Amino acid sequence: MEPNIDTHIKELVHLIHTKYAAPAASVKPAKSMNLAVTIQYLTLDVVSELSLGKPFGDLKADEDVNDYLKASAEGLRIGNVSWALGTMWLRDIPIIGPAISPSEKDASGFGRMMAETRKIIDERRAKPTDEKSDILASFIRNGVSGDDLFHEVFEQILAGADTTAGAIRATLLFLMSNPRAYRKLQAEIDEAVQEGVAPAAPGIISDAEARRLPYLTAVVREGMRIHPPAVNLFSRIAPPEGDAVTVEGEEYFIPGGTMIGYSAWSMHKNNKAVYGNDAEAFRPERWILSEDDPDEKERLARMIKVNDLVFGYGRWVCLGKVVALIEVHKALFELLRHFDFAITNPVKPWETYNSLGLWEINNMPVNVTERS
Repeated sequence: MEPNIDTHIKELVHLIHTKYAAPAASVKPAKSMNLAVTIQYLTLDVVSELSLGKPFGDLKADEDVNDYLKASAEGLRIGNVSWALGTMWLRDIPIIGPAISPSEKDASGFGRMMAETRKIIDERRAKPTDEKSDILASFIRNGVSGDDLFHEVFEQILAGADTTAGAIRATLLFLMSNPRAYRKLQAEIDEAVQEGVAPAAPGIISDAEARRLPYLTAVVREGMRIHPPAVNLFSRIAPPEGDAVTVEGEEYFIPGGTMIGYSAWSMHKNNKAVYGNDAEAFRPERWILSEDDPDEKERLARMIKVNDLVFGYGRWVCLGKVVALIEVHKALFELLRHFDFAITNPVKPWETYNSLGLWEINNMPVNVTERS
């Protein structure tokens, strides 16, 4: 998978080089770009190629080719309203359910996305599945067919792009809002390039080497901690006989059939018991602790265990975790290697850091300058 991801990282860098970045020595202002949308183009192209064997081509076109972003926003808005109002049960009622649910005949929303996915699946199934091993080909070879195949592939596109884009752009936002951390990460990246850890441009750093950079890995963990990519409850149902769990040394009984979920904001961003009294601050250094000190080693292990819940746990762990982490590490490294980013309209002193993160995450206008 990594060479395919590298291809799209190169397309991302090329797009910014040729269309948006001002020369390093230029005194003219850089052209503003919406980095949030461009990062979504990256993750959409990656997940569509890995899942379907063919990228959407958003980065090359610098546009939402299939209106995926528009359809996704509309579909999620409708779904969220239904969940909030408690009306999701209406989908299970005959006649009413099909009438209010997304349809492949719809001109927008999830229905439009479903139609596009069906078309791509039909095109892909007409080709051999033993020549190129994308995820769709793997499903087919292993006997997945019909509606099961459609729903598996649709889930790949629906869930595999937006969350990864959220992780990348939130981390970039907090870096741009924290000059000290930004400069520290960029210095580590420059040193890696100078020492040959990363190949010369246009080469892309390998995932293995990127994971060995301590401050980069700390920044990735801190970005996903302070702004989790997904904050759904992700409820699970206790078995009929119930279950017993131990929390902070105290045992609790959970009755059978009880739905158990968790608050991502409380577990990650606001968890002072695990991350320290400054848990609400973006501070990657919290992840750089000495493993020679037993107390620090134990504290780091606990932090990592909690932080990993961003991707779920056990048999429910996110199947795209490996792909997402490859994208996040490579994207941050290559973007800060080649460019300097500045938020076009920085946060005002009286606005809180949290409001900036929540407001700007889907709309991040930035100015970009080439690095010499």
